Amino acid sequence: MQGIDAIFYIAILIMSIVIHEVSHGFMAEHFGDNTARNAGRLTMNPIKHLDLFGSIILPAILILSKVGFIFGWAKPVPYNPDNLSDRKWGTVWVASAGVLANFFIAIVFGLIIRFSSGLDLPSDFYFITSAIVVVNLALGIFNLLPIPPLDGSKILFSFLPQSAFSFIIAYEQYSLILLLVFIVFFSSYLYPILAFLFTLITGLAF
Repeated sequence: MQGIDAIFYIAILIMSIVIHEVSHGFMAEHFGDNTARNAGRLTMNPIKHLDLFGSIILPAILILSKVGFIFGWAKPVPYNPDNLSDRKWGTVWVASAGVLANFFIAIVFGLIIRFSSGLDLPSDFYFITSAIVVVNLALGIFNLLPIPPLDGSKILFSFLPQSAFSFIIAYEQYSLILLLVFIVFFSSYLYPILAFLFTLITGLAF
């Protein structure tokens, strides 16, 4: 991947992550928690959300190493589950909101690609729209993993019984190690899922 393409990918990734995080905040507000708004995090200004390692350094490393699967994260948008009108389902929907936002973006731009395939459009159009689809699919898939602090873990923990509380605490203590192990050794296993969904939505080979 050339340098200019990498810059485009990182820019798309950053804005997709911002949308992901803001979606959490708006969903929390929908369930009655204004923590994100009070913290000034319901904004599309990327500076408010960027995590140096997760938003810039890690994506750059993945792009340069050509692993075929690009993802990252931002500073989590804060919310207080005690303020939610329905703690269990509110937590599930808050956690799901970012993933759903990414999949929605991927589907919209994927359908644009599918229905414009017969038009004589510049190659840059297909590069940018394809990059948006790939990045948002990758974010959605990655965040569904049941590893804290990813959204998949919050969804999973919401359905576990109260007796599993000690397991959750112990599991969260090793979350960073588990996340790094997955990124280094297992992230490539997500590539076939990404390729399948990309082809399903766009009609193009990945």
